[in-house]
Amino acid sequence: MTRAPKAPLRAAAARGRESARGSAALAAAILMASASLVALSPQRAGAQALPPLGVLAREAVQPAPRGWVWPLEPRPAVVRPFDPPSRPWLSGHRGVDLAAPNGAEVRSPAAGTVVFSGWVVDRPVVTVDHGEGRRSSFEPVSGSVPVGTRVDRGAGLGTVTVSEAGHCAPSTCLHWGVREGGAGSDDYRDPIAFIEDRRPSVLLPWNGG
Repeated sequence: MTRAPKAPLRAAAARGRESARGSAALAAAILMASASLVALSPQRAGAQALPPLGVLAREAVQPAPRGWVWPLEPRPAVVRPFDPPSRPWLSGHRGVDLAAPNGAEVRSPAAGTVVFSGWVVDRPVVTVDHGEGRRSSFEPVSGSVPVGTRVDRGAGLGTVTVSEAGHCAPSTCLHWGVREGGAGSDDYRDPIAFIEDRRPSVLLPWNGG
């Protein structure tokens, strides 16, 4: 009687054992994945349900790009906003007028150096150079800091004073102008844009709050 070769039988048995081990490993992986899904399920006590698709984001206001502060405390009302002319030679409002009583302290909106403190025609003016070709000018302000003094953000520069030639005469207010491009430049910017962020808001991932 002819016996079957043992080698093919052993190979078949080995393949069967490997297949069984593979099936067991796959089953274990499925069980672990199922357990993880159960653990993350929002139906568990104390868990927070995820919002519907499409509301996984919410608007977030970004911080102001410059990090400047208001030159008056508390935050003043804007009596007249920035309204630049369409052409440099035309009339316009090249700054903002902020409500301020006579004697109110004026602060530097950003760090810089006092480069002017004195009279310009018929009103007292204080100018601070913030670097990068950017300058702030305030009027009518009676300066209290000598020219050449380095000031920090929020440092006092002087006080609002009464001026018949002021922007809000006969009332008092603080006129704040910002120029870019260095001394003598007529490239005026909206000062409030350096305090309040006017860029479009962005969407951040929903955090469940």
